[in-house]
Amino acid sequence: MNSNDWVNSRFPSARLAVQGKKFDVQAILFDKDGTLLDFIHTWGTWGELLLARFSSELKRRGMKELPSRLLNEWGIGYDEDGEIAGYDRNSPLSMGTVDDLLTLLALEGYKSGLSWAEARVLAAECRQEADEALERSRTARLLPDVLPFLEQCKLAGIRLGIVTSDETESAEKHLGWLGIRSFFSVCIGADRVSRGKPFPDMVELACRRIDVEMSRTAVIGDTNGDMLMARSAGTAAAIGLDPGHAAGKGGFPEADAVVASYRELDVRKGE
Repeated sequence: MNSNDWVNSRFPSARLAVQGKKFDVQAILFDKDGTLLDFIHTWGTWGELLLARFSSELKRRGMKELPSRLLNEWGIGYDEDGEIAGYDRNSPLSMGTVDDLLTLLALEGYKSGLSWAEARVLAAECRQEADEALERSRTARLLPDVLPFLEQCKLAGIRLGIVTSDETESAEKHLGWLGIRSFFSVCIGADRVSRGKPFPDMVELACRRIDVEMSRTAVIGDTNGDMLMARSAGTAAAIGLDPGHAAGKGGFPEADAVVASYRELDVRKGE
């Protein structure tokens, strides 16, 4: 028995069915934010905390405050009443790492008159305060129908993992707050690889950790960056999650299928 036969015998394939298509898989890797966790509820709150603290510090130093609605430029949408109403799935806030966002924030500080070193330090300090505020409130909630789908996967014997642009420690905390950490055999954040999405590195590492071939793995995510990552890794399926069809037509050109809800996915033991 070769190594691949041994892996396949340990983890029999299950059938993932969606929109008339069927995929034989042994594992499913999920993006976290916007795929399992309500993106706006957590990261909209975090972003507002981060920018408010940074802007307040600029004002204290007699410098120009941050532009209004900077969070909008990062990818958060607002309604007519100024309330957070949605997010751009191709934006820095959605697809970028925390380090990416801190670099963007430091650039605003530099434009306001801070040295680059001062701006970087202040961005890091404000990030720490925003993280601590989020942890105190545990601002996180599951998207609809996530838990029943995870339970369905567990019954089918599928190995589950997380591949997220968030940092691993933060992702682990969020999964714990949501009460779903036990479903996942592996959690890979952008800090665990040299290249984040849309490169294949996180999928490659996750599959090595759980001893499953990438060609027997599906990826579910809420951005086309997730789909590109899946394609570049050669996975069995790339499934886009788009509640309310917010991304519009063509929002997931690399996806095998795009669903509005986990209710459109069906997983069963191999037959």
